[in-house]
Amino acid sequence: MDNMTLIGIVSIITAGATTGIGCIAPALSEGKAITAALASLAQQPDASSTITRTLFVGLAMIESVAIYCFVVSMILIFANPFWNHVTVK
Repeated sequence: MDNMTLIGIVSIITAGATTGIGCIAPALSEGKAITAALASLAQQPDASSTITRTLFVGLAMIESVAIYCFVVSMILIFANPFWNHVTVK
């Protein structure tokens, strides 16, 4: 097995793990955030606009983690920076 094949295999496995972990963790966090927001809305319906606004900002920040993991996995698959170290002699 040459170096190009090894880099390809490791990059694909790393991209898969990055996407897998990077999507599961934010999904669980979003579920917990929505559960907490619904519980607080049930206790204080007067503060619904503040709770909803804060919830959407928090969900956007949590979702950005999944997007960053997806971007890293796409870089590893399509624009891998490690190929240059093997091809340059």
